[in-house]
Amino acid sequence: MIILGLTGSIGMGKSTVAKMFVDEGVPVFDADATVHALQGPGGALLPAIEAAFPGTTGPTGVDRARLGAIVFHDSAAMQRLEAIVHPAVAAERAAFLARHQALPLVVFDVPLLFETGGEKSVDKVVVVSADAATQRARVLARPGQSTEKFEAILARQLPDAQKRARADYIIPTDVPLAETQAAVRALIACLLAEQGQ
Repeated sequence: MIILGLTGSIGMGKSTVAKMFVDEGVPVFDADATVHALQGPGGALLPAIEAAFPGTTGPTGVDRARLGAIVFHDSAAMQRLEAIVHPAVAAERAAFLARHQALPLVVFDVPLLFETGGEKSVDKVVVVSADAATQRARVLARPGQSTEKFEAILARQLPDAQKRARADYIIPTDVPLAETQAAVRALIACLLAEQGQ
């Protein structure tokens, strides 16, 4: 099995590309969606998060705005949160691998792959990338997004140029959607050929 790490900075189109892999029949482990489920209504992490950050959870799960206000600019608090979240995500990822162990290719969709050292747990890395103007326009068009929030998120992420330099493959998303889709299909074909499929 090849484990392909899929990453890219905010606004680069990673979710769109992840869906393209799914549409082509390649299972995708979505780290963000897993975190949302673990922190959502009835989520397994709610008791631990509430104990560490009182007043940040409720019937709808984690109050992301309240928790974000605590951890966003406090690296020690962020580390406490990550110490709760990361082991739980790792357990979910292991279960995903066990379910799909007979397949030749799976994808790990991890936004902060390089930032967390996650590239060590995958065989190849594909970076989803677009030019800076496209990225900025996409992010600022999102509800509740601001220039300040965008800059703060970018500051926590490895610059796109560095991600591209460390990637095994790059999928462009500042091109027509059909071109991005063709790039995904070509990459899948290449990886399956490596596996003799």
